[in-house]
Amino acid sequence: MSRLLSSGLAAAVSVAAVLFAATPASATGRPTPVVVDTARGHGDVVSFTFDDGPNPPDTYDLLRVLRKHHVKAVFCLWGDHVREHPEVVRAIAREGHVLCNHSMHHDDMSAWTPEQIRADLEATSALIRQAVPHARIEYFRAPYGAWGQSPQVAAGLGMQPLGWRFDIEDWVPPGTGVLVQRILDRITPGAVVLMHDGGGDRSQTVAAVDQVIPQLRADCWRFALPQRRG
Repeated sequence: MSRLLSSGLAAAVSVAAVLFAATPASATGRPTPVVVDTARGHGDVVSFTFDDGPNPPDTYDLLRVLRKHHVKAVFCLWGDHVREHPEVVRAIAREGHVLCNHSMHHDDMSAWTPEQIRADLEATSALIRQAVPHARIEYFRAPYGAWGQSPQVAAGLGMQPLGWRFDIEDWVPPGTGVLVQRILDRITPGAVVLMHDGGGDRSQTVAAVDQVIPQLRADCWRFALPQRRG
């Protein structure tokens, strides 16, 4: 190779490296440590997300409701429950929903070291991929929203930190009608909504989702997945 050609290639590589370093992570398609809480698209769009599963029979019932209404959602999976119910994880994936890492034991990670967080997230993702080989795990959601240093670790592992705009507070079931009204009262354009399909009896949540989707559609709301990058 001539000295001139070698010099030209080196210069090109140098320029490319500078351009790549100057390009925001969101533009290169890599996850960022910014916690997203907004749905994709513009105007009256909303994202439904469900935590603490998989949890039969409620997750199965929820999948039937979402299929009936042609809505895709994000399922934030608790590692211990994935180990117990891998067949439910496979059902979620077959339906075309998006998988999210929600930690192994649902611990508060706010005071954990990056090494502790990484070990937990990697173990959880490994369990998910035992159930669904080569699964894409697009998001990570910290239990209790106790993020600590987990956004940086999750982004480094290829997962976008996923927050929420509002929580319907369904961990103590208040009645289906109350849950429906909370969604209608709290929804704002672009909201990511936090609900639960696991962690207890979630039949009221499933029923509320079944009722509220047609009401939102009648008001011209559209359903979308959360933003890919912060």
